[in-house]
Amino acid sequence: MTLYYEEYGDKNAALMLFLHGGGVSGWMWDKQVRAFANYHCIVPDLPEQGQSREVGNFSITNSAEQLIGLIQEKAAGKQVIVIGFSLGAQVAIQLLSMAPNLIDYAIINSALVKPMKDMKKWIKPSIRLTAPLMRSRLFAKLQAKALYVSQEDFEKYYKESRDMKADTLIRILEENMSFTIPDEFSKASGKLLVTVGSSEKAVMINSAKDIVASNPNCTGVILSDMGHGISMAKPDFFNEMIEAWINRGSLPEGKVIDVTKGA
Repeated sequence: MTLYYEEYGDKNAALMLFLHGGGVSGWMWDKQVRAFANYHCIVPDLPEQGQSREVGNFSITNSAEQLIGLIQEKAAGKQVIVIGFSLGAQVAIQLLSMAPNLIDYAIINSALVKPMKDMKKWIKPSIRLTAPLMRSRLFAKLQAKALYVSQEDFEKYYKESRDMKADTLIRILEENMSFTIPDEFSKASGKLLVTVGSSEKAVMINSAKDIVASNPNCTGVILSDMGHGISMAKPDFFNEMIEAWINRGSLPEGKVIDVTKGA
């Protein structure tokens, strides 16, 4: 089976591909596809998540391979923009590494690239122990709040959390906590914007710095007073940032507290 995806906007315009984070699916980009109706927006669900639950076991590399095929099928010589959050940002980095000349612009938001070996060994036992919590509405509400999931999206989030198998969550977390920047990432030729929130964990901020240092085409941005999930927490600002970066090569004022360039 192939990845499930939805298409929006103007199919004759530049292609904009949105890659969701772990624990959610393509619906997290609803406010973006509405804002970018003048683009050809494609929003896939990654393997084992959302409507792609039956598309084989999740891995970052396999996801990138499938997305490269999807882009090649849909782009037809058009400009290609990839926007990824968290797990989706890791997939975007892998995609850029495997097809370095395929993407014109990429926004890499909150990607972990520093392996967390000490935490990884606890994934299986902790997920097995806490599996019943995945079906708890109260627990889902706490998780949703941390991810900036809105009230209008909570039921979708809760259903997907409740339906996710423990083995799927283990695979996703193991991939997430093992990911490192591929050597080939340095060859990615597009313009790359790397963002992270100032309130995120130190490992996330240091990951953003490592990504920027790995490719001379990167611009790194630390966003003030922001945790993990700016696209859902402040969608209007996030959309403005994308628009400014793609069309003017600039960044909006007010929320940007640090900017670095790739080495």
